[in-house]
Amino acid sequence: MKNIALISAIFGVLLIGNGHAGKSEPKIIADDDIRATHYLPDFSYAGYDFGETEIPVIKRSINVADHGATPNDGLDDSKAFLAALKAAHEMDGPVRIQMDAGRYIISNILWIEKSGIVLAGMGDGPNGTELYMPRPLNQMDDGGTLDELRKYLVQENKRERQPENNLDVLFSEYSWTAGFIWTRVPGVRHTTYLEELDKPIVEITDILTGKIGTKTITVANPKALKVGDVFQIHWHNRAGPDGPLIKALYGEDRTDIKIGSRHWSAPDRPIVRQATRIESIRGNVVTIADPLMVDINKKLPAYFAEWKHLKNVGLQDFAITFPENPYFGHHNESGFNGVYFTGVHNGWINNLTITNSDAGIMTDDAANVTIANIVTQGDHKAHYSIHIGKVHNVLVDNVAIKNPTEHSFSFNTLSTKSVYKNSVGWVLPTLDQHSGANHQNLYDNLTIYIRPDGQTANGTPSYELYKAGGAPYWQPGHGRYSTQWNINLQVESGVLKGEEITILGKSEGPDSRIVGMHGNRPINLDYRPGGYVEMMNQPVSTIPSLYDYQLSQRLAE
Repeated sequence: MKNIALISAIFGVLLIGNGHAGKSEPKIIADDDIRATHYLPDFSYAGYDFGETEIPVIKRSINVADHGATPNDGLDDSKAFLAALKAAHEMDGPVRIQMDAGRYIISNILWIEKSGIVLAGMGDGPNGTELYMPRPLNQMDDGGTLDELRKYLVQENKRERQPENNLDVLFSEYSWTAGFIWTRVPGVRHTTYLEELDKPIVEITDILTGKIGTKTITVANPKALKVGDVFQIHWHNRAGPDGPLIKALYGEDRTDIKIGSRHWSAPDRPIVRQATRIESIRGNVVTIADPLMVDINKKLPAYFAEWKHLKNVGLQDFAITFPENPYFGHHNESGFNGVYFTGVHNGWINNLTITNSDAGIMTDDAANVTIANIVTQGDHKAHYSIHIGKVHNVLVDNVAIKNPTEHSFSFNTLSTKSVYKNSVGWVLPTLDQHSGANHQNLYDNLTIYIRPDGQTANGTPSYELYKAGGAPYWQPGHGRYSTQWNINLQVESGVLKGEEITILGKSEGPDSRIVGMHGNRPINLDYRPGGYVEMMNQPVSTIPSLYDYQLSQRLAE
């Protein structure tokens, strides 16, 4: 208790008692007064169709063999795969592109640019389907897709500088974008870098009122909407560094955190986006599919905006393998990137094993995507294992990260209401909250294997669990209501049994919710600038997964 009291005194953390050890429900769930004063988002809307339906089975299919692809013959299959994709794009309705068991060799980007296309194999195990990419993306023709990013990197002089390693190079365009399997809407900029290329946002109607955590709003022009429409809600900060939206994201008291300039330097770009569906319209009262993330009123205006996207796109049941390749350093990747999932609403990536990647799976401009049953492995150090960026309601479930990564479980720029759950990080993993106005995300029922990488001033072994990234102009690490639930920290070595380990961070933000952090050693938590902490050094045995609990409660209602 002495150490817990010390945390509270130094870091302003609100700590709540445990009740009956190991058996009580967390007070943030069970206690009405605590619930009323410590907002906990409902994360259960993450995933395919807001968590309400199963991922569909697409029975209509074509086979890559019909277009000349033969596994295990040692020949490049790219032309056959491109032909199969072309045929699928020309078909009406959903279609599954089926691969047989065995190894296919791919040396082109496989573009998916139409709703309803599913790329499927025969499983990701030894007798399943393998896509082998012998060369990196820096040897592929992307048709000019990354030219804007390349110009931006030069214009902003984005360089990786490591004088001690004689390294001073321009950032690689493959550090956080691009993939051999790449989804997109043709002609749409799913990521934006150069402001001079911005086009006017297509506004559908203003939203007049709405309250955080509710699904009922009033709109100015209900005739512009119809039930089933999927739009984005946009909030802008047009009031500078002390505007109402900054206060909504980071709280009224921001003396302990520094807000980066990107929060106000581009006022025509929204800094909060929520993709949602119109469920009902009665007069000017509209019900949306998932709860608002931020209040809407005269001080916090918002509007519905057009969002061009694909739907019902899936990748399932195969392995992606890259050759053993050298690690050239942070931001110096050559482009052994597996999947880049952009511009998708209601999609899935299921049952993939990815080996020796620079990035296993990356996302942008997506919503209600389920990424499940994924293994990333190999000796090659990756920049990202799974990257969640500029997305809303993405669910990452049952992931095993077995390869070394710079950023393991990463919530990146403009990510909201997304979830990592029931997953395991094996090789020096991090909970990377990567700045960029990401907020209201959940780490849920994760097991993290750690070894101390430093020590505190008083000699206590320490580990930088929150060691992360993000440019200073997007700091702090996260906005309000970032939640960590039932995090199991397993110390593999370097700390005697019964000896404490201090968990350090470099990517924190305000008003976090940390419930049930525990492990095989006593934990001291250094998380700044503070927040709500409950059941420290105790698992949440009654509700091991917050997402599962919230979903079951919602569906029961």
